[in-house]
Amino acid sequence: MELFLLLVLFGLGLSIQMIYLIFIFGRLLTFSHRNRKETSPEKLESVTVAIAARNEKERLQTLIPELFKQDYKDFEVLIIDDRSTDGTHELLQDMLNIYPRLRTVTVDYTPDHVTSKKYALTLGIKVSSNDIILLTDADCVPVSKDWIRLMTEPVRERGKIYSIGYSGYEQKSGFLNSWIQFETLLTALYYLSFGLWKAPFMGVGRNLCYRKDHFMKVKAFKDIWHLEGGDDDLFVNKYANSRNAEVVIHPNSITLSQPKTNTKSYLVQKKRHLHIGKYYKFKDKRKIGMYTLSHALFWIGGIGLLIYSGINQNWEQFFVVYGIILIRTLLLSLLFKQAAKKVQGYGSFKLTWLHDFLYLGYFWILGAISHQAKTVKWN
Repeated sequence: MELFLLLVLFGLGLSIQMIYLIFIFGRLLTFSHRNRKETSPEKLESVTVAIAARNEKERLQTLIPELFKQDYKDFEVLIIDDRSTDGTHELLQDMLNIYPRLRTVTVDYTPDHVTSKKYALTLGIKVSSNDIILLTDADCVPVSKDWIRLMTEPVRERGKIYSIGYSGYEQKSGFLNSWIQFETLLTALYYLSFGLWKAPFMGVGRNLCYRKDHFMKVKAFKDIWHLEGGDDDLFVNKYANSRNAEVVIHPNSITLSQPKTNTKSYLVQKKRHLHIGKYYKFKDKRKIGMYTLSHALFWIGGIGLLIYSGINQNWEQFFVVYGIILIRTLLLSLLFKQAAKKVQGYGSFKLTWLHDFLYLGYFWILGAISHQAKTVKWN
């Protein structure tokens, strides 16, 4: 009976995992960039790059000059200063004299019934000069001068409302950074792959574009004002669909952020992200849930079979199960390497097999804690 149950768990988990790895995530690997004829630079629609920042003086000193290196004819950079106390206001006043296309909005307080970042973004977007809004964060830097052009292209040229891009983290030494690279790309595999299958369900505010007219029409963050987080993924989850959204996959369209450097701050960040996931539509929670459940079944069933076979000295069965686990691990490693090349131009993933195994505890333990959490905070 024990053997039968383990075989069922292992076989079911493996079957679903193969569907995801080959047919769903594999769609990203087969994606090819299409050469499309674009509007001439002189006729490109104006864009507002919007950034909500709180106590980000040092990062804004680096980011603002980088943004004005973009090769795009008509855009403004709008910094929404959310109650900063670190000298951000003075920095922005100085930079206004250097960059004519820089605009600022100062938020002095946040009403009790709304969360701070959503309120700051709403104020900023309301006063933006342009209908195309391209969002990023203060700790993000575009990797190329073509970022604005590439990220806004589906909205400008093909009538989409949402343009969903990839944002990674700078590679550094250490196990934590290696884990961050793995988890970030796995998350991207979810939303980019399903986006390619015309089933978009989330985006990241570090690299997201949409129209101001749409934002105002749906009354900004209506129904999610009270949630700390969700200004990006949950907003996209509510309104994006197969007709109005498109993912952007190009190494020059991405932004890179500074990764967390200690485990505690990283877990606080991920707790906020996972907490918001429980508010997704049921069909979209199922997209992630099917993968994570099958992942758990695969490892629990596989390890159980290895132990059972070893105890009963059934070495033929032991090596068959071990071989299947090894093949799936090699396939996953190849998938991550090629996906990284596709979205960011390079792929040098290490310890993928170990991160994949550790993801079992990470998702189910931290996910359960995040699901039960009543309060999470932005900056």
